[in-house]
Amino acid sequence: MNQAIRGVVETGGLSFHFDEAGSGPDVALFLHGFPESRHSWRRQLPHLASLGWRAVAFDQRGYGDSSRPRGVAAYDIHHLVSDVADMFDALEARRRILIAHDWGGAVAWAFAVNEVRPLDALIVLNMPHPDIFLRALRTDVRQILRSWYIGFFQIPLIPELLLTAGGAKALEQAFTSMAVHPDAFSKEDLDHYRANALKPGAMTAMINWYRAAARTGLAFRTDGAPLAIHTPTLLIWGEADTALGLPLTEGYERYVTDFTLKRLPGVSHWVQQEAPDEVNHHIEAFMRQKGLILPAAP
Repeated sequence: MNQAIRGVVETGGLSFHFDEAGSGPDVALFLHGFPESRHSWRRQLPHLASLGWRAVAFDQRGYGDSSRPRGVAAYDIHHLVSDVADMFDALEARRRILIAHDWGGAVAWAFAVNEVRPLDALIVLNMPHPDIFLRALRTDVRQILRSWYIGFFQIPLIPELLLTAGGAKALEQAFTSMAVHPDAFSKEDLDHYRANALKPGAMTAMINWYRAAARTGLAFRTDGAPLAIHTPTLLIWGEADTALGLPLTEGYERYVTDFTLKRLPGVSHWVQQEAPDEVNHHIEAFMRQKGLILPAAP
């Protein structure tokens, strides 16, 4: 079994802390969501390493142990996507797989849409293609109601105060109340997420992702080309997601030329933490189908 080790990448004046398992130039890079951290991929890193990839999960800007630049503009999608490219470059990746959940999925879709670096595969968990999501926010009343918190997060200061009150109890409840199986989160897991949120400036940095998206959008392609993706793409979706509805899994034929969908009944938004074995199984099966299982590095 490949055990995760820690490291730091310094790039663009920022520090990004990461965990990794495996070695070599073939990099599977993991992007976490809100309000998580690289810790959310603890069950996937060893598995991807066993499939021959150097599996790396990093705290994205504003999160965990990584840098927290000030100001909403610092969390524009351009910067978030550039961070991913910088990580791939710093790791000297020869081949690249991007695996992402929630907000990390939004970054991953934008990375693939804009072809920032070549990808061998894109794997997204419970985050829709940006065009599909934005259309739902305009036309689907149920999704608009599910996404009420995006508007709330535009208010200055109050969201941070509410989420960090009482030692970030509300943030802890975001995990346990949304989960179908709350026992998937140990006390240590929840303490980790609470501690991250309580670091100076952290909660504001995390919420600034939402504020920047409301100002400048998610995809950023401006050449008029369709937001199409030709990378083999797997979408894994926990069907019991209370924030993102099942209609967001439909309509991908116009956006992704090689698309696979795997729905997990009875699994919440926190899909890779609540159903790690199922997620790992579907990732491995997809990679086998696409010829992406590699000999393990010595």
